[in-house]
Amino acid sequence: MTSFQALRLHDGKPEPARRIETLQPGDLSPGNVLIEVAYSSINHKDALAAHGRSGIIRQFPRIGGIDLTGRVAASDDARFAPGDEVIVHGFGIGVDHDGGHAQRARVPGDWVLPLPRGLTLLEAAILGAAGYTAGLALHWMEHNGLTPERGPVLVTGATGGVASIAIDMLAGRGYQVTAMTGKSDAHAALKALGASEVIGRIGSPASPKPLEKARWAGAVDSVGGQTLAWLTRTMQPEGIISAFGNIGGAELDLTVLPFILRGIRLIGIDANSPMPLRRQVWDKIARDYRPTRLERIGHCITLAQLPEYLGRMLQGQLRGRTVIRM
Repeated sequence: MTSFQALRLHDGKPEPARRIETLQPGDLSPGNVLIEVAYSSINHKDALAAHGRSGIIRQFPRIGGIDLTGRVAASDDARFAPGDEVIVHGFGIGVDHDGGHAQRARVPGDWVLPLPRGLTLLEAAILGAAGYTAGLALHWMEHNGLTPERGPVLVTGATGGVASIAIDMLAGRGYQVTAMTGKSDAHAALKALGASEVIGRIGSPASPKPLEKARWAGAVDSVGGQTLAWLTRTMQPEGIISAFGNIGGAELDLTVLPFILRGIRLIGIDANSPMPLRRQVWDKIARDYRPTRLERIGHCITLAQLPEYLGRMLQGQLRGRTVIRM
């Protein structure tokens, strides 16, 4: 087909106008690979952008969606041919470049990753940028010495997309996983993903001690703020934290004592990796890190439902991964 549908964001006050429109390929951002999008997903950044939060999108109109899977429809890049199954995420798609919330996408070939053998387009979409972030966190934690024998691993913000996939990956690797959530009705679902224990969110101590009881060999933190500071105080010696979220706040109030007395390591996870690392981690996700419970994590909606679900994401009403079937 020549024309296609997309959820397009237009500049507006107090937030962007969100309209499903019929477009032509010429309406898309430039690139030398045209992709027939099979699936995209909803990430927290997509919801923020669609509602004008944090100044994420600076140029309108824009098609959101920071990840997509699909088949090459046309290519001027010799590395890709029509019919090739591919993944695209990061590199500014959905923010500075039209993204995955459309039936067509056009991007530079350098941004396109062939679908790893063993994954379907739907599985890769359930994983998406969130699954890559979880895989990258595990990759760097194990690179720094984390093993199942070291002890329990805590996953914060456990009902979120990245955290849900991280629980599945960690459990599949043989780790003892503790999930942290403030949602009391989510305990059974988190245990079904592989968590051996579920705990509630931390309180707010008036004068926290610089070091508390050492509990965790590793931690995957999607919250930031007070929760991340607490993690530094409760890690075992040589404990490893991977941090990639700030939903609990961007400020970090901590001391150096956990670092110099327990030798803990805090690793920042930037999922906009260079392509060689991206290929390496996706290969691990398709094999060694492959989640076994994706059907519990992902659920599909239509493009027509997308505006509603972007709002629900901001209101904290979504769990796991919401995938748009194009």
